[in-house]
Amino acid sequence: MTTAGHSSDVRGWLRGQLRNIAPFATLIILVGFFSAASDSFATTGNLQNILTQISVTGIIAVGLTFVILCAEIDLSVASIANATGIVAAYFTLQDPSVTIANIPLPGWAAILIALASCFALGAVNAFGLTIVGIPSFIMTLAMLQIGAGICALLVRGQIAYAMPPLIVTLGSKSLGPIPWIVIVTALFLLAGHILLTYTRFGRYVYMTGGNREAAEYSGVNVRAILSAVMVISAVCSGVAGMLGVAYFGSAQQNEFDTYLLDSISAVVVGGTSLFGGQGGIGNTVIGLFVLGVLNNGLDHINIDSFLKILIRGLILLIALVINVYAQRMRAPRES
Repeated sequence: MTTAGHSSDVRGWLRGQLRNIAPFATLIILVGFFSAASDSFATTGNLQNILTQISVTGIIAVGLTFVILCAEIDLSVASIANATGIVAAYFTLQDPSVTIANIPLPGWAAILIALASCFALGAVNAFGLTIVGIPSFIMTLAMLQIGAGICALLVRGQIAYAMPPLIVTLGSKSLGPIPWIVIVTALFLLAGHILLTYTRFGRYVYMTGGNREAAEYSGVNVRAILSAVMVISAVCSGVAGMLGVAYFGSAQQNEFDTYLLDSISAVVVGGTSLFGGQGGIGNTVIGLFVLGVLNNGLDHINIDSFLKILIRGLILLIALVINVYAQRMRAPRES
């Protein structure tokens, strides 16, 4: 092979891997910058803080990764998380000072009802997408409103505090030095990676996102795959919602509003293609750390809170640009 040919292969490989290389390079740069700018950033204690801060987003992002890999979107993840957390609190015995007219049940029953609720909301999303034929953007936008309505109906502007003991443990307690919520997030990420990488279902997800028509011709039940990923997204959001309420110490309306942008950002910044078929949980992990390091690091250098929002937006914009250009550069090689 000639030197020119070898250089061409290297450039081709770099173009193909741009979506994976850019997020990792961004993470290294951010870690280096904040470590140099603040003595308190590069510490074991702060690493634990970052892991805890990205945990709720991480669980939601697992389900959202499945959806985006199928070239769909789920705008209802934060709303379903909020609704599920409130449902769990609604069926848990509250302090007499809480004026919500709830229905106290044993902890296991409250958890099962909450999980059934998020499963049902995901099933409605799946039905609208695959049976009725409503685009996922519109369907999940409607579900966002439905979830918000459930929250308003159950708590009526009030705040609930008590959650089932198991949820309190997993959301706010630690196993030695490691918070349980970090362990649960790691298990969800691992399970998602195994499911996408080593199972037939995972291959079908990539096939559906990569070329839906070809997947159908190959015998893949595309409707079933799309339905499954919408339900997976909703269940992941529901679990994150319950643990998030325990972590925050309260259940109230609009508590998870920021998690929609955070979870989408984690998936996209990490390099999973918005066009489907490219990416995975590994990319999402990198995206989570990019956002976690960015948010945490900006706090350590005491930057203006409004500027922090702007910087996050710019990072997301850059990730979107890379995502689009990576898709364009990959297309000629696949044609």
